[in-house]
Amino acid sequence: MVNRDEAVEYALKEARDNDVKFIRLWFADILGNLKGFAITVEELESTLTRGMGFDGSAIEGFARDEEIDLYALPDPNTFSILPWRPRENAVARMFCDIITPDEEPFEGDSRYVLRRNIERAANLGYTYYVGPELEYFYFKNSKSPELLDQGGYFDQDATDTSTDLRRETVLMLENLGIPVEQSHHEVSPSQHEIDLRHTDAMTMADTVMTYRVAVKEVAQRHGCVATFMPKPITELNGSGMHTHQSLFKDGRNSFYDAEDPNRLSDNARYFIAGLLNHAREITAVTNQWVNSYKRLVPNFEAPIFVTWATVNRADLIRVPAFKPGREESRRIEYRAPDPACNPYLSFSVMLAAGLDGIEKKTELPPPAETNVFDLSSEERKERNIESLPGNLWEAISITEDSELVRNALGDAVFESFIQNKKIEWERYRSHVTDYEIARYLPTL
Repeated sequence: MVNRDEAVEYALKEARDNDVKFIRLWFADILGNLKGFAITVEELESTLTRGMGFDGSAIEGFARDEEIDLYALPDPNTFSILPWRPRENAVARMFCDIITPDEEPFEGDSRYVLRRNIERAANLGYTYYVGPELEYFYFKNSKSPELLDQGGYFDQDATDTSTDLRRETVLMLENLGIPVEQSHHEVSPSQHEIDLRHTDAMTMADTVMTYRVAVKEVAQRHGCVATFMPKPITELNGSGMHTHQSLFKDGRNSFYDAEDPNRLSDNARYFIAGLLNHAREITAVTNQWVNSYKRLVPNFEAPIFVTWATVNRADLIRVPAFKPGREESRRIEYRAPDPACNPYLSFSVMLAAGLDGIEKKTELPPPAETNVFDLSSEERKERNIESLPGNLWEAISITEDSELVRNALGDAVFESFIQNKKIEWERYRSHVTDYEIARYLPTL
């Protein structure tokens, strides 16, 4: 990443050379919804210097009760032309940091939250890398989950419309400068996955936001719908965002140890232990919707128990097998998050939990040697195996008492996030569902 002055010059030159007329200033609210507004190219240079003002009271989680003047200050390193818009009078986008009129970082800005946690890691000498695997579904329309294909895991069907959509999305992501490692059909019919090449956490959080837009844009252009809803169909596997993580120090992978049988360093073990220790506390952030907990149930390949293993995919944390000569790829995979989370906040709490384990040198419990789902509740209790929260209310209740999450998010975002989630739960709790009508109306 180049310095800001060079990046500003690059953005201005790209805008001139590519007939850019509009620039969308993007940012996320605390729930991870993409927000933004457009400026014309004539305003670009001054906006890159001073930011562009907007009313923060209109944004969920920024200010709920009163008007507040905020400024969107574009990050010129994120300048990219949107390939789904016309090339004449082209449209570009940049992610923004939100600042106050005094040019101080706004505490309610998701990007600022992640930056603070990245800086904490940097003060310890670490760079935090992540590589998420985002799953999603294609449906014929947004009114009902009508499947677009009947494929299964890794299926290859050249006549499959979904395959063409996924291919077009990969090309669009690459046009945006986003490297893709691989793409494939997932386990459930009409479920797909595009894996992004690992990079630093801030770049990846911006990338996740862009990825979700690109997937939806391609689907919409072909008259169908893409959704990152964690569990759209009861009988099928839900969609996860398995997040591969590593720490680098002085250009070397801090998770790798050539002397360890599993090639895992002490820091890697401490990091895993920190994630396990705080897993229940951070779940409300990594799985923030009522629907998220319909995915975290038995028999659908999603984690439920707070365990780790080197092979078993049923565990919360998996350590992928080591391949000789790939020392830089040593990593751990945290499997709870879903693709509808706020990536800035989710990366923040996962990093905070892992760093806490490193700083406290938290002892890592033994790996799960068997499928945890095969154990009885008594056996799990004897082994001190905890469960992830079973619903959003339980998750909120645990997170509300978490000092680690409060410190990671900051008081402003923490309080607003908890408040938002309580409102969501109350609306869900009081809503009469189709299940209840079908189950009880005829008989009670």
